[in-house]
Amino acid sequence: MTDQPSRTPSTRADLGKDPARVSGMFDEVAAAYDRTNTVLSLGNDKLWRIATTRAVAPRRGQRILDLAAGTGASSVSLARSGAEVVAGDFSAGMIAEGKRRHGGIPNLSFVEADATALPFADEEFDTVTISFGLRNVNDPEKALREMLRVTKPGGTLVICEFSHPPAALMRVLYRFYNDRVLPIVARAFSSNAAAYDYLNESIRDWPDQRTLAGRMREAGWDQVAWRDLSFGIVALHRARKPATPDQA
Repeated sequence: MTDQPSRTPSTRADLGKDPARVSGMFDEVAAAYDRTNTVLSLGNDKLWRIATTRAVAPRRGQRILDLAAGTGASSVSLARSGAEVVAGDFSAGMIAEGKRRHGGIPNLSFVEADATALPFADEEFDTVTISFGLRNVNDPEKALREMLRVTKPGGTLVICEFSHPPAALMRVLYRFYNDRVLPIVARAFSSNAAAYDYLNESIRDWPDQRTLAGRMREAGWDQVAWRDLSFGIVALHRARKPATPDQA
């Protein structure tokens, strides 16, 4: 009997969101991550990125922290303005892929960073943004407080995240796509299809737009508002850090 070579099982996170398992899962999908997202989102990921960049409104001279930056696609979009952009992600594999692709951009740097314990000084950034990453953090409220800490008074936070369509028909269609279509497509295009089972679970478990806005206010953010993208499949939240403590 001939021994067959062993195959390392794919890393698959769960709703416990253990940081090591989540980062390991993203390490495995880093190389094909952007392509798979474009396919699974039917191309909408590019439209969401444009909307997020417009909400951030980056300008030359600003310092911007882009968390859950992955391979840096969103960071490159921000860096085109001339702003100094720091792409942070807790997946070493994503950071390595981002450096490989975009390491030559002079005003873009990559840093391995845990959103719940950011390796930055207080009030270091004009804007902090996070796209499709907050729901993967095991303590989102702590992450929101950390983002507040590293933001300058009067600075802004922009969160782009999957959400819950307010219209009943759209919720039914979206759930059908996630439950029936997405797993088939993920198996065809992803190196770790099980990671997209977790994607479904994390979206179902994530709070709706109003609840997330409330959690942002509880963390200390002010002027919290949101708008729906793609009928509420995604929501874009925006907030400001109070300029002085008595405005909190």
